[in-house]
Amino acid sequence: MQIRRKLERAFSRAVTDFEMISEGDRIMCAVSGGKDSYAMHTLLVELARRAPVRFSIIAVNIDQGHPGYPGHLLRDYMTAGQHEFMMVSEDTYSIVTEKIPENKTYCSLCSRLRRGILYRLAKELGCTKIALGHHRDDAINTLLLNLVFAGQLKAMPPKLISDDGDNVVIRPLIYCAEDDLAAFSAEQAFPIIPCDLCGSQDNLQRKAVSRLLADLEARHPGVRQNMLAALGNVRPSHLFDKRLWKQLGLEVAQDERADKEGRDLGDMVPTTRLLRDTA
Repeated sequence: MQIRRKLERAFSRAVTDFEMISEGDRIMCAVSGGKDSYAMHTLLVELARRAPVRFSIIAVNIDQGHPGYPGHLLRDYMTAGQHEFMMVSEDTYSIVTEKIPENKTYCSLCSRLRRGILYRLAKELGCTKIALGHHRDDAINTLLLNLVFAGQLKAMPPKLISDDGDNVVIRPLIYCAEDDLAAFSAEQAFPIIPCDLCGSQDNLQRKAVSRLLADLEARHPGVRQNMLAALGNVRPSHLFDKRLWKQLGLEVAQDERADKEGRDLGDMVPTTRLLRDTA
């Protein structure tokens, strides 16, 4: 129960910090059958029971046509818990394996196809929010991937407007550690459905970054949590983005002492504005 309480606190803090849920929301909870989406669904259901605002949840799974996909595991779990649930069949597997060479990673195209289906379903089902199961480690891995391989200082926003402009995506697990989610999954004995497509590939840049972070964490415990803290403790004047300097009216950076005293102009700009202005 200690792990559950820890996750509940992190989950609730993310929902509160970024105002993820409003009165009357109908939330599509995207469930893949992995540990993260099972945990997200469980925590959302629990939050709906005790939250001061009323909202509903529908769990949605996409059967992407993977050979031997054991979708019955997820269907039986949802039925047993009397949860509102929908499984849709969309053969993205054939598209991905046809378009992407065998030695290349499938994740990008697979993710885009899946996200497009979720956006369409959200409209059809009248959902106001789409909840995705990305957690703390996903966010900091993405930060390093963008930093090292894309030349961008960017992670995962906890809340965003989708590319089509019609859907709000939330990531309520964004403060939750993957190790805690794994422990919770084992504790709850979720019927896990493995990913036999991208999960079977070893040459992913994301896996290399994950190994790097695991090594750093082993040598310096708390590294991942410090990186998460850094994502919420930005010093814009100490970065080189000319557009950001212009937006903030910065002409020169303050020295470190002034920065610590809170006189850095960047500190006076609300986080929500920074997210909007730099999206």
